[in-house]
Amino acid sequence: MTQQTATAIAQAWLSEFDNALQAKDIQRVLALFGDECYWRDFVSFTWNLKTCEGKDAIQAMLKATLDNTRPSNWKLDGEAAMNGDICEAWFTFETAVATGKGYLRLKEGKCWTLLTTMQELNDFPEPRRHNRPKGAEHGANKQRETWQEAREREELELGYSQQPYCVIIGGGQGGIGLGARLKQMGVPTIIIERNERAGDSWRKRYKSLCLHDPVWYDHLPYIPFPENWPVFAPKDKVGDWLEMYTKVMELNYWSSTECQSAYYDEAAREWVVKVRRDGDEVTLKPKQLVMATGMSGMPNVPNFPGAHDFEGEQQHSSQHSGPDAYTGKKCVIVGSNNSAHDIAAALWEHDADVTMLQRSSTHIVKSDSLMQEVLGPLYSEEAVASGITHDKADLLFASIPYKVLPDFQRPAFNAVRKRDAAFYKKLEDAGFMLDFGDDDSGLFLKYLRRGSGYYIDVGACDLIANGDIKLRSGVGIERVNKRSITLSDGSELPADLIVYATGYGSMNGWAARLISQEVADKVGKCWGLGSDTTKDPGPWEGELRNMWKPTQQDSLWFHGGNLHQSRHYSHYLALQLKARMEGMETPVFGLQPVHHSA
Repeated sequence: MTQQTATAIAQAWLSEFDNALQAKDIQRVLALFGDECYWRDFVSFTWNLKTCEGKDAIQAMLKATLDNTRPSNWKLDGEAAMNGDICEAWFTFETAVATGKGYLRLKEGKCWTLLTTMQELNDFPEPRRHNRPKGAEHGANKQRETWQEAREREELELGYSQQPYCVIIGGGQGGIGLGARLKQMGVPTIIIERNERAGDSWRKRYKSLCLHDPVWYDHLPYIPFPENWPVFAPKDKVGDWLEMYTKVMELNYWSSTECQSAYYDEAAREWVVKVRRDGDEVTLKPKQLVMATGMSGMPNVPNFPGAHDFEGEQQHSSQHSGPDAYTGKKCVIVGSNNSAHDIAAALWEHDADVTMLQRSSTHIVKSDSLMQEVLGPLYSEEAVASGITHDKADLLFASIPYKVLPDFQRPAFNAVRKRDAAFYKKLEDAGFMLDFGDDDSGLFLKYLRRGSGYYIDVGACDLIANGDIKLRSGVGIERVNKRSITLSDGSELPADLIVYATGYGSMNGWAARLISQEVADKVGKCWGLGSDTTKDPGPWEGELRNMWKPTQQDSLWFHGGNLHQSRHYSHYLALQLKARMEGMETPVFGLQPVHHSA
């Protein structure tokens, strides 16, 4: 089928869709969808992040939202294309309050998947491109305030004589990216960070830490990395970039500040957030509170019998500063995911005696194979050359509903499995327990479902395969002794250092610590899809729990994820916050019920 024919098919569908929506004829709309169909909406219809699966769900959504949304002007954006027997097309549209962009997949002329996303609020456009600020004030003015004076005044006033509309707890990449979005949208925001400098959450980690995702996947909003930026950036380089970004984007970034407590004043409809800034107590009263503490919550530190009697060092991987002090020491790494491998390899490089304790199977994918077989079509120099910017790639990835994402991912990871068969055999021969996820769908589904259980190999696996890093797999810890660990099979491992690379709990653990356990339970578990796979209990929810969208607690939001997710989803969270600040109607459809408290 030619591109011209594909475009004609997509155009005909979109025109009929537009007409049916404007006529508010929901049955006519539903007739355009196949028996298996998905509509994923980011804010534009639902003021939520919501996937409607099947015609009944789409019908319920339209009944609830169509009168307020008033969608119109659906237009193809470029030419449609055939991907096998699927017709795919970009489009734009308008609602009563915003512009939108989306992606359509048709099977046999009927809609299979539909993505709709809000892009910009009509009455509150961002100061970009033709709307960019002038900057310098021309002419003579005795009351002139320079840019520097305005910045200094803002820094002196905000949080003291003027209250922010939004407070973001956490000044890592997530808080910084969201802060930049809100700054551009004119939402007064303070970012709270306990470290001394922006980027310290990277600088203070173990010294071998680097990005395992490639540069094309990791840009921040508004300022992409330069063309000479390394494919895999080291942690200190990332830290410096975040610090530069915070300054250039003019963020109100309160470093050396720790949140002491927060509660929601129902009568005033605002948060009361107590922070300690440079030793002083400050009370902030924002209307909106965002937890941007990463996709993870509090560190999971196991409590093994005898641990308090251990005479060596014990630390969670988040506390491990590096290998320098452990040359010649016997080191046990509890865990077998990204941090465990990185730390083990760095200790081996410094001539430590390293043993990895693998308690359950791990998904391994070589970095170059991940790049070539999985990420490359969307995030690579070749993708950029073919016209797929990171913003376009983000939307393409988002256009795949989570329900069918495993079907999209399996062929790529099957190709990885074949490509690296010899590598996997070496690991298994060394006793390493491997998996490709519960349903063989690979890394991204493991990440979305549980945020753990994988390692992107940048070299540590060869050390395990050849025995340089010792491996004990399929065993647990019975007890910790003064200078050793007794394993569940009765054997004993001598140890001077124990690193617990045992991951993190749900983000609502931070809500429990800073707000209350009652609020943490009210919003429930963060992250996971309800896939009923390992560490992701059902029922099926269809979107990541509580992330970037309204929660069961008024005016409390969660923001996190990897750099790609922080960049992309910060846009939709910022739009939701801006609309509320401006007093717009934001009727939320499909607020998720809470099935799991943690």
